Amino acid sequence: MNLFPSLSSAASPRAGAALVFALVAAATLLATALPAQAGPGHDHGEAPVAAAVGAALPRFATSTELFELVGVLKDRQLTLYLDHSASNAPVKGATLELEIAGAKLPVQGSGEGEFQATLAQALPEGVSPVVASVSTAEASDLLAAEIDVHTDAAADAHGHGLDWRKAWPWALALSAVAALLWVLVRRQRLGAAA
Repeated sequence: MNLFPSLSSAASPRAGAALVFALVAAATLLATALPAQAGPGHDHGEAPVAAAVGAALPRFATSTELFELVGVLKDRQLTLYLDHSASNAPVKGATLELEIAGAKLPVQGSGEGEFQATLAQALPEGVSPVVASVSTAEASDLLAAEIDVHTDAAADAHGHGLDWRKAWPWALALSAVAALLWVLVRRQRLGAAA
C-alpha cells in the first residue's frame, strides 16, 4: 500500500501541496513545543528556588482578638508560636497551658513568643481538639483549635499525573500527523477506486 501518491498521477499537485502543508505545520508545532532558551543577559537572573516537595507537617492555627497561636507537630515534638493579633509581634512573658485530645501537656518557653511541648505518645490519625490557655500580666485568653494528623500513605494517595501544560503541543502535533496520514490514506483509496 503506497501512502504517498506518485508525483506523476493526476492527484499529485493537490496531494503534494497537502503533504508540504502538513509537514510545515508539524515542524512548526514541534519547534514551538521546545522550551525557549534565553541568551546571556536575557535570562531574568537566577531561577527561583523550588519549594520543598513532601508531606506538610501537621499544624493548627487559632486566634482571638488578643492572641494568635500556631502549633507545628513533628513526630511527638510540638512547637508553638504565640503572637499579638493586633501587631503580629511575639508575646513576651506569657504563660501557656495546653491540652490536646483531652491530655494536658507541659509547655516550656524556648524564646520570645515560642514554646515547646513533647507529647507522651503520638497522636492518633484524624482530628484532635486543641485547647490553649494564655496568661500575661495584661490579659488572659482561651484559644481552641483542631489538629489533623494523617500518615504519609494518606498524603501519597494523591498521585501526580501528566502535566498537560507541557504535553499539549506534543498532543497537537501528534493529532496533526494522524490527520495527515488519514488524508493521505483516504486519497490513496479514492485514487485506487477510480
